Amino acid sequence: MSGAEMHAAPAPEVRQVLAPTGKLRVGLLLGRPLSVTRDSPSGEMKGVGFDLGKEFARRIGVPFEPVLYPSIRPLLDGLKSGQWDIAFLVVSVGQAKDVDFTAPYLEIEFGYLVPGGSSISTLADMDRPGIRVAVPAKGGADIFLSRALKNAILVRGSDADALEMLKSGRADVFAGNKPTLFEMLNRLPGFRVLDGRFATDLVAMAIPKRRDLGMAHARRFVEDAKFEGLVKAAIERAGIRGAVVAPLQ
Repeated sequence: MSGAEMHAAPAPEVRQVLAPTGKLRVGLLLGRPLSVTRDSPSGEMKGVGFDLGKEFARRIGVPFEPVLYPSIRPLLDGLKSGQWDIAFLVVSVGQAKDVDFTAPYLEIEFGYLVPGGSSISTLADMDRPGIRVAVPAKGGADIFLSRALKNAILVRGSDADALEMLKSGRADVFAGNKPTLFEMLNRLPGFRVLDGRFATDLVAMAIPKRRDLGMAHARRFVEDAKFEGLVKAAIERAGIRGAVVAPLQ
C-alpha cells in the first residue's frame, strides 16, 4: 500500500462530520506540554496535542484551528457549547457520556519523588509502616493510592502544600504523575524520581457524541500516529519525561 493510500483523505461526508465548520477546531489546554505550550518571544506553539491535532487536520484536508483553554473545566464547558471538534483527554468514565474516545495514544506514568538522601530507592520500598506519602488531594495519585496502599499513610493538601510537606520533612515522598514530578525536579536539586510506575492515565483523542461517521477515521489516525512515530516525536519535541507511547491496538 502506498503512502497516499494509507493517508487518503476521508470522503466529503466524513470530513463534514469531523470538521463541520470547514476547519478542525482542536481543544487544547494552554501551558501543558502534553497539550500545548506557547513560546513567549516567538509565539511558537508546540505540545503533543497540538502536533497531533495539526497533523490530523492536514490529513483530512482542512485548516487547523487551535482553541485554547486555561484549564480542563472551561474546555469541557466548550464541548457543551460546540466550540471544538476534537480534543485530547485522559480517558474517563465520567467524560465518556459526552465524547467518544479512540484507543489511547499515550500513557502518563505515576511515580514518586524523594529527597536525595532518602532510604527509599524502589517502588517496593514504599508501602511500609511509618512512610508518609504526600499527594494533591483528590488527584489521580490520591484516588489510586487510597485503594492500593496497605501500610504507608497518605497526607493530603493542595499541590503546593503537598510539595512543601516533602521539602520540610513532614512527608517522606511525593506521589504524582511523572511529567509533573520531572518538572518539579528541575527546581529541587538533589531530589530524585524513582524508577518505575504505580499507575497510568491513558490519553486518547475525544470526539463529541453523535459523530460516529468520523470515528473510524479518527481511530485509524491514532494507530498510524503511534506506528509511524508521530506520537514519540511529539513527546520528544515537547520535552516531556514520564509519558510513553501507548501500545498499538
